[in-house]
Amino acid sequence: MGAPAVAAGVADPSVWPVVADPVPADPALEARLAAILGRMSVEQKVGQVIQADVASVTPDDVARYHLGSILNGGNSAPGGKRYATGPEWLAGADAFYEASVRPQGKLPVIPIIWGSDAVHGHSKAIGATLFPHNIGLGAMRDPELMRKIGTVTATEMRVTGLDWTFAPTLAVVRDDRWGRSYEGFSEDPAVVASYAGPFVEGLQGKVGAADWLKGPHIVATAKHFVGDGGTTNGKDQGDNDAPEAELRDVQAAGYPPALKAGVQSVMASYSSWQGAKMHGNASLLTGVLKGRMGFGGFVVGDWNGHGQLPGCSPTDCPGALVAGMDMFMAPDSWKALHASTLKAVQAGTLPMARLDDAVARILRVKLRAGVFDDGKPSARPFGGKFELLGGPAHRAIARQAVRQSLVLLKNDGGALPLKPGQKLLVAGDGADSFMKQSGGWTLTWQGTGLKREDFPGATTIGAALVAAAGGAAELRPDGNYTAKPDVAVVVFGEDPYAEFQGDLPDLAFRDRADSLALLKRYRAAGVRTVAVFLSGRPLWVNPWINAADAFVAAWLPGSEGGGVADVLFGKADFTGKLPFSWPRTATQTRLNVGDPGYDPLFAFGYGLSYARPGRVASLSEDSGIVGGAGQPAGTWFQRGKIGTGLAMELAAAGASVPVAAGPAATANGWLRTAPVDRNAQEDSVRLTWSGGGPAQVVLRSAPPIDIARESNGELSIEIDVSADTLGTAPLLLGMGDARGIDLAPALRRGTGWQTVSVRLSCFAARGVDMTKVAVPLRLSTSAATDLRVSRIALGSTAAGAVSCD
Repeated sequence: MGAPAVAAGVADPSVWPVVADPVPADPALEARLAAILGRMSVEQKVGQVIQADVASVTPDDVARYHLGSILNGGNSAPGGKRYATGPEWLAGADAFYEASVRPQGKLPVIPIIWGSDAVHGHSKAIGATLFPHNIGLGAMRDPELMRKIGTVTATEMRVTGLDWTFAPTLAVVRDDRWGRSYEGFSEDPAVVASYAGPFVEGLQGKVGAADWLKGPHIVATAKHFVGDGGTTNGKDQGDNDAPEAELRDVQAAGYPPALKAGVQSVMASYSSWQGAKMHGNASLLTGVLKGRMGFGGFVVGDWNGHGQLPGCSPTDCPGALVAGMDMFMAPDSWKALHASTLKAVQAGTLPMARLDDAVARILRVKLRAGVFDDGKPSARPFGGKFELLGGPAHRAIARQAVRQSLVLLKNDGGALPLKPGQKLLVAGDGADSFMKQSGGWTLTWQGTGLKREDFPGATTIGAALVAAAGGAAELRPDGNYTAKPDVAVVVFGEDPYAEFQGDLPDLAFRDRADSLALLKRYRAAGVRTVAVFLSGRPLWVNPWINAADAFVAAWLPGSEGGGVADVLFGKADFTGKLPFSWPRTATQTRLNVGDPGYDPLFAFGYGLSYARPGRVASLSEDSGIVGGAGQPAGTWFQRGKIGTGLAMELAAAGASVPVAAGPAATANGWLRTAPVDRNAQEDSVRLTWSGGGPAQVVLRSAPPIDIARESNGELSIEIDVSADTLGTAPLLLGMGDARGIDLAPALRRGTGWQTVSVRLSCFAARGVDMTKVAVPLRLSTSAATDLRVSRIALGSTAAGAVSCD
């Protein structure tokens, strides 16, 4: 098992594997590097260790502050956009590159590199090929196909001028409540390890080859070092309290093969190990990674992660560099961080030798990748070859990946494959939704707020099934039909999410669209049912499995819905195997093969096929959650229920009344509430203001909630609402004691059910202490108004968010 840690959070490098740097020494490159380093000013060196987000930096800033790198976050792109076309990406890349190489006296010219989260293809570029998320790729068990996927992703990034991806994620996920579970290939460290090397080589090329890091290849990043998949209760950015041997053998299993493949960047994890934040853990970053495992590239931080270290802030943290980080990811804090880091060097807090080492590591990778010699991005090989962005050959590889990722959990009575001549209905809220089938990290951070035209060249699952069926098929996401079908395929699942927004309190599936009712209705009508479940993790769905004749775990397949149609129509057989164990109850949140008492519903590696059929008996519909399923994290009202820790009250004329089940009203009758139906019985609430005077509905939290991180992460309050009557007075959404924001203009722009959102940062700007919010929501007006509300939750800031003004 190895020796225990010297102290909590302190690793013993001697018990970790030795990995020799596979990149041979290059005396000529080292001499060139030393000459560059010798001519650099301190200001230039500090600039090289800082990476800024394109939403907060200009090309002129890059030149003035000598910044070494830029990135685009999940909601940023060139030109102040949230996402962009290929030509817009390339033009932005040229502009920033040209700024970085402006001559400045005797200082050496050092080009920038641009990093992006291409985690399932070049997923920030309109029209790019979108592969299944990693959890689906883990179901393939095909390392060589991973190599092809890496090469396609790298090529499409090169087309748009980018040269560095923050991938692959090598997390070994142990608790599926984690909102990033779909970024992991598997709960099994052996599967993760088998993919790490081929994927890195697909992205970067093979060490020693002429096109290593050049041509169709880019710089890859192994992330997040280390232990992010094993945090307690699956909490994002939480603490991993595993013994060192488990951290090494399970959580870090993917790193030795990635390092042997020559990965040139490693990203430090937001999470902690035994209470010590990884961004400041010298024993692991320096002692293990750079020392014992011989990593010769550079370590980059995660989004302002350095600011979470004790004694640090996003704008001041020399300790992270001292511990072994080489490049700050400082998206919006970069300018003040540049100043404080320069002062730390001048004061000796950051030793010059450590700064020089960090800069040398960054320059070494830039020299290896040819950025000093290959000119601006549009002049490099593949730059501007937009016919390759989402090109047919690339989409064919993605379609193959979709076929191989599908896992057949149930197929009773030969419901699958679908047969020519059957009357086919394709239904469900995921049937014709690119957002549902692509998930988070797709054009936007959370993968929400998108339109069909944002996915040129892509194919929804429903459209692909209808095309494969010929003329006897209907695509009706609402579930209705004109002629009774022989078989109904219901496509449904999780709404898109990313990072902490996807964290769950348990593994119960929350069916906002009430897909279960559709499955039951069809069965009652004598229609055969096929369920295609879209999700970023295994979830407790026993009632849905019972209601379906066949059940397919399709994960998050991406842009090529045709891969699903290929298999459902029998043009290819099911070959996918579960990369994660499937829970028997919603409370089996830490369920991994090899654990004591391992008792899944479907074991790791399970997967039926047409050649290997099997029958699933009726399943228990007891979720295991006392009192029924709770609300997802960040959900304040949904399905007629208030979120955990919250209470609702009505207030008017200085008096308030609590709202429990059933109708309620203020004493003077100015505001009334009653349960109403939207998709299910009493799943919404009706709020009726009489117009007699100002009244408000209030959500209170005891204890107060801390949503400072969500505020900094660009999240919003989202309300699913239908305005039957809007008065002439403002309809104010408030928080705490801050002045409210008028929702009425946004509601007047639409009819029926719509989602309105207000950025949390609006309330922070109005003085709300986001670390302790006792009143997360107030909705008030004085005019006669009649609303129905079905959901109030935190969500990704949509393009149509209400203005803060």
